[in-house]
Amino acid sequence: MPDAYNYSQHPRVTEREIKGPPTVRGAAVTLHADSAMARFNNKIGLTITKSVGTMWAAYGFAVITFVSLPAAIMSGQPIIIISWIAQTFLQLVLLPIIIVGQNLQAAASDERSAATYEDAGAILEEAKQIQVHLESQDAAIGTLLAKIQSLEENIQRQQGKAV
Repeated sequence: MPDAYNYSQHPRVTEREIKGPPTVRGAAVTLHADSAMARFNNKIGLTITKSVGTMWAAYGFAVITFVSLPAAIMSGQPIIIISWIAQTFLQLVLLPIIIVGQNLQAAASDERSAATYEDAGAILEEAKQIQVHLESQDAAIGTLLAKIQSLEENIQRQQGKAV
């Protein structure tokens, strides 16, 4: 029988255990953070995004936009009213609402990533158990082959004596 298989763990397994699951939050912190200025810019951008990306910011922006609504209506010009809707109300109010939605999607993505990471860990453990099982089967097969070889040798000896 050929030499028994020797299991060696793939280096990615150790790397995976150290890093943990990939997340949107983790990517945002390390994205282009190769210099102090880049890290500073990331921090400022993330802080502003977190503060603007709330429903409270959307409510506040809605209040701000309504300050100019009376002037747009009193102009009586449809183009001014449409411009107010498109350029003032929609842009200011929808921006934070879209960010809130993206934050919810990012959180769901992080949850999926963590679940996939845990599933991969479980599969890895199952694969390790399969290796152990195969090792015991290799030993059993080796024992059976040795017995068969011994029986064949006995048969050949007996046939040699009978001739």
